[in-house]
Amino acid sequence: PGIVLVAINPYEPLPIYEQDVIYAYSGRNTGDMDPHIFAVAEEAYKQMARDEKNQSIIVSGESGAGKTVSAKYAMRFFTTVGGSASNTNIEAKVLASSPIMEAIANAKTTRNDNSSRFGKYIEIGFDKKYHIIGANMRTYLLEKSRVVFQVR
Repeated sequence: PGIVLVAINPYEPLPIYEQDVIYAYSGRNTGDMDPHIFAVAEEAYKQMARDEKNQSIIVSGESGAGKTVSAKYAMRFFTTVGGSASNTNIEAKVLASSPIMEAIANAKTTRNDNSSRFGKYIEIGFDKKYHIIGANMRTYLLEKSRVVFQVR
């Protein structure tokens, strides 16, 4: 059991994901601050460090709800708070393949004009000092039944 955060895509940039907001949530307890993706990320980060066990953040929602953006914000939190073993931008590298996968995975179907058939699993690796040392993004097929047909 864990906390649940409902994220809504405002369809415009908001100043609630800036660097200073990351630092405001870093090191804080879940109930100390307003609900935020950074609060969820901080809780997972603290539990990983304290219990030395793998943690998961599940981002779920309808098409266009901002799932990929929420995952980017969580990764930005981890790279800012935990740092990286190298100066490379892990977040950018992991998500670099995302637009290609989205283009392949999204298609007009009998149910929806732009229906995603794939889910993403992003695994972030940390070293013993809790610095990010790498990441891997896997995709998996959600529904085989979402197939297209040619109109005659």
